[in-house]
Amino acid sequence: MKIAALQMDLVWEDRAANYATARRLAREARSGGAELILLPEMFATGFSMDPSVTAEDAGGETETFLRSLATELDTTVVGGFVRHAGAGKGVNIALTVGPNGDVLAEYAKIHLIATLGEDAAHVAGDAPAFFTAGEMTATCLICYDLRFPELFRRAADRCGLMLVMASWPNARQRHWDVLLQARAIENQCYVMGCNRVGQGGGLQFDGGSVIVDPMGQVLAHGGAEPGVVQAEVAPGEVARIRSRLPFLQDRRY
Repeated sequence: MKIAALQMDLVWEDRAANYATARRLAREARSGGAELILLPEMFATGFSMDPSVTAEDAGGETETFLRSLATELDTTVVGGFVRHAGAGKGVNIALTVGPNGDVLAEYAKIHLIATLGEDAAHVAGDAPAFFTAGEMTATCLICYDLRFPELFRRAADRCGLMLVMASWPNARQRHWDVLLQARAIENQCYVMGCNRVGQGGGLQFDGGSVIVDPMGQVLAHGGAEPGVVQAEVAPGEVARIRSRLPFLQDRRY
């Protein structure tokens, strides 16, 4: 199965511009054979902490766009946006839509980064969500979640493909690079991270979108420029690695 991350240069709080970029890159990925396409965190608006601008109703503009994109391309699409949560707050969502436009999974970001004011703007989720991608079970987590390995470990028994959508600033780029490989190695699974590039909210983003195999080998890397990061993953490889090197069986809590 071929999977792809869309490393986008997001336009701050401009849905129309970001939809156009997402559609262009998604078409490119699909023409290259991608069966699963991942977009960055809050791709429609950038990582704005203003729910009066970013938050949408259920079934709103971005959800409708994701459904349209998935059905147009006949592929699974995972995209991030903010949904209204009441009391002037939002929920940072990762929505997975299948080729027929049905919602396969919806995840609300659990870990909210207080240093950027996210805990004041958003309401936290409480559990990962899982979906089927080809012959694999997958989950999508969001950005700051990457710093909390216990969440990934909780998911490891159920899935062989972990996705991370992000707006990860370049000031901590090295952490992004290392932690994605660590999550793949320690959980013996494929990991695909999708980060944005460009500037927004006073921050610089340098991408580094990547696909890592269960042994920690980088299969594809996006550098710091916009584009599609794409690689083939083998559903049987996770089971083979876990059987040959049964480290997960030795866990103690």
